[in-house]
Amino acid sequence: MGADRIGRERRLTRGLGVAGLAGIALFVGAAILALSLAASGNGAPAGAGATSGMADAALFDRYVWRVTRFTLVQAGLSTLLSVAFAVPVALALARRRTFAGRIWIVRLMALPLGLPALVAALGIVGIWGRQGVVNDLFALADLDRPVAIYGLAGILVAHVFFNMPLAVRLLLSGLERIPGEYWLVSANLGMSRLQLFRFIEWPVIRGLLPGIAGLVFMLCATSFTLVLTLGGGPAASTLEVAIYQALRFDFDPPRAIALSALQIAVTALLLLVLRWLTPPVTEALTTGRPVRRFDGGSPLSVLTDAVIVALAALFVAAPLASVLVAGLASDLPKLAADPQVHRAVLTSLGIAAVSAGLAVTLAAAMLTTRQILLSPRRPGRFAHVFSGGVAAGTSLILLVPPVVIGAGWFLLLRPFGDVAHFAPAVITLINTLMALPFVTRVLAPAMATHAARTERLTTSLGIRGWARIRRVDGPGLRRPLLMALSFAAALSLGDLGAVALFGSQDMVTLPFLLYSRMGSYRTTDAAGLALLLGLVCVVLTILGTAGESRERAA
Repeated sequence: MGADRIGRERRLTRGLGVAGLAGIALFVGAAILALSLAASGNGAPAGAGATSGMADAALFDRYVWRVTRFTLVQAGLSTLLSVAFAVPVALALARRRTFAGRIWIVRLMALPLGLPALVAALGIVGIWGRQGVVNDLFALADLDRPVAIYGLAGILVAHVFFNMPLAVRLLLSGLERIPGEYWLVSANLGMSRLQLFRFIEWPVIRGLLPGIAGLVFMLCATSFTLVLTLGGGPAASTLEVAIYQALRFDFDPPRAIALSALQIAVTALLLLVLRWLTPPVTEALTTGRPVRRFDGGSPLSVLTDAVIVALAALFVAAPLASVLVAGLASDLPKLAADPQVHRAVLTSLGIAAVSAGLAVTLAAAMLTTRQILLSPRRPGRFAHVFSGGVAAGTSLILLVPPVVIGAGWFLLLRPFGDVAHFAPAVITLINTLMALPFVTRVLAPAMATHAARTERLTTSLGIRGWARIRRVDGPGLRRPLLMALSFAAALSLGDLGAVALFGSQDMVTLPFLLYSRMGSYRTTDAAGLALLLGLVCVVLTILGTAGESRERAA
């Protein structure tokens, strides 16, 4: 009976995982197919057929090569800077587990992820722009405002602002899973700071870096709003901008699809290289003792870590403070009484909650299925195919622009009536897919570690079903699950790409309302809405780190 029950549970889990991966492929493939069929001339504007016929010939023109080169250069530099700055910050936070305010610094690192790109860009300009705080400080020193934010430099600053905190959170999550026995043994052996990094910290970081670097690179390669805002002109265009122009201004679906394929192919090649560099996962058993570190007690080490954490916090907090100051200057009571704001808040929270829950459930089901299929000593061919599909499906989905998916589903749903009726479901599903890469990066290493430490024991004891979830999986995975949920919800709250196509007077989210107010030059209201959106993200980050303070105190 026990074996039959285990078999049924595994078959159910495998079915959910396979269905989830197939659903992703179907949802994205249907959108791309609809765009491809639109190029046949059915419903296409005059001249679209001729443009479509020249799409392949024009794909490799000088403009495309220049845009591709700039996309790779800015994404590569942004990734390098984000990861290089994130490693020392994560190491310092992992070393200092109990200082006052630590939990708020960790929560601060999650805030940029949920902000709309334009709001963050305005905050960055307020600090680093021509009339920003930094240049004002230089002017006080009789220097002629040397910081220029527009162009490649501005794009790099904005990408580091968004992605360095994300990399810190992911690295810190991995460093905090190092068993407490490691630090006890290292203290007994009298290991130096360099030896601790080489034998304990670096193996963990090395295993996480390829995945984090790949995620950051994809985010930077697909950057759209930041490039338009801070690029300074056509010379700073990316492939994402070219895809948008092909759909929005030319309505040339074949060219848009070809550019998307080029973007996916180039980035996929780099991701394959990063995956090849990723070492095999090795997890150590632990008794679950509280982690207590004995290193870093010297005054110089304490001072160095304090300076690193303080500089990182200042870099992230300064643009947010600029948004806060502008938001407080707005008419907040008027916004609080606005019924349209009430509807936007409820709509955003509803979509964020559903999309976050779907993303975490889908990622957990696919990752568990992959573990089950790869658990035999000699996994079958299907196991390797499914594992590759999960890796590709949860990574390359970020490279398919939301405007491409949204436009495809707009064409598919148009024959069934008013597309606005389907808007909440489509926006929720697109946000779910866009959150999958983040959720997977959080859950995959945590679930692998948890399975390595508990699978054999729970199997031998016959702990299955709800009892295992309540007594083993729930407590062991609570923190990464909460972090993944908060990440996914914050991403959905700050998203504008999907709702930009489907938004209407009856379908308004906070970012859509914010951009609408900015477009009508109601910048004071927009500043207040940006502050409201930031406060909601603060609440989400608090929920995502719930219980960490109590665990450290224990």
